[in-house]
Amino acid sequence: MKLVYSSQYFKILERIIVMEATSSKIFSVPNLLSFLRLILVPVLIWIALEGLANYFLMVLGVSLISDMLDGYLARKLDQVSELGAKLDSWADTLTYASMIFGLYQIWPTIFSHQALFLLSATLSFLVPLIASAIKFGEYPSYHTLGAKIAALLIAPAYYLLILVDADTWFRLVILFYLLVASEEVAITIILKKPETNIVSVWSLISRFSNQTSSR
Repeated sequence: MKLVYSSQYFKILERIIVMEATSSKIFSVPNLLSFLRLILVPVLIWIALEGLANYFLMVLGVSLISDMLDGYLARKLDQVSELGAKLDSWADTLTYASMIFGLYQIWPTIFSHQALFLLSATLSFLVPLIASAIKFGEYPSYHTLGAKIAALLIAPAYYLLILVDADTWFRLVILFYLLVASEEVAITIILKKPETNIVSVWSLISRFSNQTSSR
């Protein structure tokens, strides 16, 4: 059964990539790192199902480090692309989902204690997705400054929660994710067509204001 789900996952992933890949830069270094993270998602799910706590944290660490590297390398190597932004967003959401699943499967006591905040985290990903899907029919890939900061904060918060039961930092990060989600919904409302890599809602408002005043 696990192999069947993994096979279906990779088939869906292949179809998405084929539909989105309109550039010769599909196999750029940043994109390959995003592919790695997508490949590691079913691996993390399998490890969680097997209850292998240490391996889960190690593989997750590899995924989170690659997440930090792909955005940096995309800018450093001038390999920023629409496909890369979407791959990164998909990998982010699926990795975060596997993190929540890992808590549920391996650390059920922590999961139950943080259930309200984990629900909030889930909504922080689902609500912007639904808003963008309704308006544009696609996944949002805004990569705001707030989202980047939140991504950097969640890794240490997650490990501290598991290893030393320090939940205050974790809860604060989740609350910050809710603010990021609110900003992404605002961006979706303001935009007239889908865009990627928007610094913040304020930069978007400023850009539109400048365009209006220059007419």
